[in-house]
Amino acid sequence: MTLIGTQTQLTMKSVLKPILTALLFAVGASSYAQTATPDDKAFVAKVSQGGMFEVAAGRLAIAKGSTQDVRDFATAEVHDHMLVGAKLKKTAAETGITFSTEPNAMFTAKLQHLQSLSGAAFDQAYLSEMDTLHGIDGAAFAAESTKGGTAAFRAFGAETHRIVLRHIGAIRAVPAS
Repeated sequence: MTLIGTQTQLTMKSVLKPILTALLFAVGASSYAQTATPDDKAFVAKVSQGGMFEVAAGRLAIAKGSTQDVRDFATAEVHDHMLVGAKLKKTAAETGITFSTEPNAMFTAKLQHLQSLSGAAFDQAYLSEMDTLHGIDGAAFAAESTKGGTAAFRAFGAETHRIVLRHIGAIRAVPAS
């Protein structure tokens, strides 16, 4: 009878030990999950809108840009901001933040204005919008990189700030049409 009791205990231990270990790990890991701060939420709301506008305006510039330099810059904008947007969405979701996937009234109006232009006027307005927005969002990313409420947002801010600085250089390198 001792042998059967010992065998049952060994079987129970071998079954329960991995389950309990997994449960303890899950409980411990969830206590380390970081929650976004109100400032993180405001940051996400702000830069998600700018990013959506930059993608939409970039797509428009690919079609309407009057020079190859403008179309090339717009292509890079769309590519980079699609990647940044995906990373923002993932980071936001991991910290419980949701955000609108539609541009707000201000960015909708800016896009409509760009749609009404053509030729050199379009190029100038597009590049001006990109320069202004990259300056504003660049400052937001720089601030988030040091003051973000979670490590994930600080890392995202730092990485994206470098991309924004590269874009600012590219904007200013496009020759005037």
